[in-house]
Amino acid sequence: MTTPPPTGRIYVDADACPVKDEIYRVAERHHLRVTVVAGGFLRVPQHPLIERVAAGDGMDAADDWIAERTGPGDIVVTADIPLASRCVKTGAAVLAPNGKAFTEDSIGMALAVRNLMTDLRSAGDVTGGPRAFSPRDRSTFLSALDQTIRRLQRAQQT
Repeated sequence: MTTPPPTGRIYVDADACPVKDEIYRVAERHHLRVTVVAGGFLRVPQHPLIERVAAGDGMDAADDWIAERTGPGDIVVTADIPLASRCVKTGAAVLAPNGKAFTEDSIGMALAVRNLMTDLRSAGDVTGGPRAFSPRDRSTFLSALDQTIRRLQRAQQT
């Protein structure tokens, strides 16, 4: 007996997502729908499970589009901490591209650190950006995505 796919889908905050190809492969293996959301046009593979959405070029158009549609059973992939917070509040499972899960327990601290770093950068105390994305980050993400899908499948069966 095969496990049915989760009823939700994977929403990808795609403008700066380094793991889109990995998401497509895992989603295909699990027969899970993927919605790739960007501010404007973004090329995605022609596949019946993959949908592309150009949310518009407003400041938070893609974030708003995703946050307004997610809920329990969905997975959101984003590095945007305010978007992650909004999606965690809807009950969605949220992963960063490096595989780090944002949860109700961790999102408050993540927002606080993000806000602190924003303040330090605006004061000129911090320069540079995040560290480079590594092959290990990619591997960690793949494992986290697979575990999240399996956890949602188990929850769906109970």
